[in-house]
Amino acid sequence: MKQFKTESKRILDLMINSIYTNKDIFLRELISNASDAIDKLKFKSLTDGNVKSDFTIRITPDKANKTLTVSDNGIGMTDIELEKNLGTIAQSGTLSFKSENKEDLSENLIGQFGVGFYSAFMVADKITVISKAFGADSAFKWESKGAAGYEISPCEKDGVGTDIILTLKEDTEDVKYSEYLDEYKLRSLIKEYSDYIRYPITMEVTKTKIKEGSPEDKPEYETKREIETLNSMVPIWKKPKAEVTEENLEDFYRSEFHDFNKPLKSIYSKIEGMVNYDTLLYIPAKAPYDYYSKNYKKGVKLYCNGVMIMEKCEDLIPDYFAFMRGIVDSSDLNLNISREILQQDRQVKAIATSLEKKIIAELKKTLESDRETYEKIFTEFGLSIKFGVYDNFGLKKDALKDLLMFYSSKKQKLVTLSEYVKEMPEGQTEIYYACGEDYDKIDKMPQIEKAKDGGYEILYFKDNVDEFVTKILGEFEGKKFKAVTDADFSTATEEEKKELENKNAENKGLLDFIKETLGEKVKEVRFSSKLKTYPVCLTAGGEISIEMEKVLNSMPNSENKISAEKILELNSEHKVTEKLIKLYNDDRETLKKYAVVLYEQARLLEGLPIEDVSAFVMGLSEII
Repeated sequence: MKQFKTESKRILDLMINSIYTNKDIFLRELISNASDAIDKLKFKSLTDGNVKSDFTIRITPDKANKTLTVSDNGIGMTDIELEKNLGTIAQSGTLSFKSENKEDLSENLIGQFGVGFYSAFMVADKITVISKAFGADSAFKWESKGAAGYEISPCEKDGVGTDIILTLKEDTEDVKYSEYLDEYKLRSLIKEYSDYIRYPITMEVTKTKIKEGSPEDKPEYETKREIETLNSMVPIWKKPKAEVTEENLEDFYRSEFHDFNKPLKSIYSKIEGMVNYDTLLYIPAKAPYDYYSKNYKKGVKLYCNGVMIMEKCEDLIPDYFAFMRGIVDSSDLNLNISREILQQDRQVKAIATSLEKKIIAELKKTLESDRETYEKIFTEFGLSIKFGVYDNFGLKKDALKDLLMFYSSKKQKLVTLSEYVKEMPEGQTEIYYACGEDYDKIDKMPQIEKAKDGGYEILYFKDNVDEFVTKILGEFEGKKFKAVTDADFSTATEEEKKELENKNAENKGLLDFIKETLGEKVKEVRFSSKLKTYPVCLTAGGEISIEMEKVLNSMPNSENKISAEKILELNSEHKVTEKLIKLYNDDRETLKKYAVVLYEQARLLEGLPIEDVSAFVMGLSEII
């Protein structure tokens, strides 16, 4: 019995029990090693015509003997190579091969660390390796029961390559090791982790077929054992674009991501630059039910040369594109030794940056060339993009602002900010918007009636984040944003403003009396030219709008309530104003009741709750 070189029993135990967190991946590691061995022989075939090209990886479960065998017809190993590669933990034959042939090697090899092989000890009591090197006359057997050591001895083997035979552990209450001999389990592991290994992975499987010669009306069935290829081999994202149809992309999406709906868009690219990678991304038709909850986990599937490394790699997709599904496959990744966790290095950041730019570019292209699809995307995921503008103090606002869309009062559909600015009438210097619970309620707001009549376009903001987005943006193409509920918003002419100024001056006593009646509830009371059919409205006089007040105060744990500076504006042309002027001269006690009722009405119109329900009801009853 030989002892493992350079490493102690404790380190082997650490690798078996700590480096790998998921027992299932042992098969991925062994298949990847088999693929590497075939790659090496395929490379040799470039200069040696004796190499056969029928490369394959064979999986053989044996329930009677409780063994699982992974075989390949790759380069194989001599006794010296067995000693070097398997006798020294963390000695990687693949890494050495790459170093020796780095100038000529075009194939990308997966295994680079030499510890993946030992992950098999998570499920096996004993590992037997039978290998015959290409060009060698003799075969050798390497056998080990773990940290105790290993033995190497001559043996017989037909053909070159390597057989790795795992004698599985006994089942326990916690782990059923025998499931790794089940056909369904092996199929699912290969499909999940090794589906895109470039060589066929075969296994003898049970097939149920109609017995030959049996009647059509009452067919008889029989089971047969057949060799079947279990992996796809060539991933769809590795194929030339000309060979992939839209139907192919949709079928792959449905099968890979278990979604019955057709995706809204696919992004299919081969990126070459600081880091080379292939990507196939999808925008789903509908957001997952938990998309806006803390339980949702974003990320794309990450592959290295067709071997899945991570089910969801969060670091590759920014939060505002968390709705993207897809795959990234790169040969340039630096993996940690367990091939389970991606190291945070420049490759990851470079791919993430490149992916972000690619997604933004594709969305802009869709907006320009396929407006209908983009509007569907924005309707479903626009809120996420808006959060991207607002997040991190607007770090990404310039990259994302052209993707924003808002509902237009004039066109009655979504428009971009660029489209709004292009159609602004002469003399308008700001982008007008109004906030509310939904488009219908915003459309009925008292402050926007006259503006719409004057031909002005108003953007309707129904999402809580919308107004905060405008604060982050500040302006768009030199045009600042202006809420129609701001106190200084006006579409009146200079002549109309002068008339209003005179009317406020003439009725200063009335306005001051109403202000005194309402006290701190309002900052000011004045006549307005904003209103058409409504008698009253509230506007905001400070940096905090009334909509912001509602949003901020609705947040959990908002102990200190925010209050916008409110100005009560009265319609100077309304019959109610005539009544107020008369009451100020004849019955100021009743005027107080009018003031309270009008104030509460204005709050209701803004979607704010009535402050004093009893006073409002009593005052309204007495007025009636």
